Amino acid sequence: MKKYILILAVLFMGVSVYAQDKNITVKHEQKNDLVESTYFYADGTVQQKGTFNKEGKLHGTWTSFDANGNKIAVGNYENGKKVGKWTFWANGVAKEVNYVNSKIAKITEVSSNNSL
Repeated sequence: MKKYILILAVLFMGVSVYAQDKNITVKHEQKNDLVESTYFYADGTVQQKGTFNKEGKLHGTWTSFDANGNKIAVGNYENGKKVGKWTFWANGVAKEVNYVNSKIAKITEVSSNNSL
């Protein structure tokens, strides 16, 4: 099961790298001490969104979407490290992954609902 989550985590990170492709447009907006960033697919739908802190590290909630607008991952960063509960959706199944010190502590299968 950890292998399955590792694949999802790699997919999520791959989406992050892909978001830097020249066909992807990005919107950055200063919100107090954070920079809110939204990455878009070529057709204009949102690919992922979240915030960076003033040091440029991922910070706060990040959400990734597939090309149809369905959530595929939601999780939190604290100064560039994964923390707390993350949820990944794939093939109608949702998995909750709890992170402690940026390491997987627990994996739980939850409902197949994309509304979390």
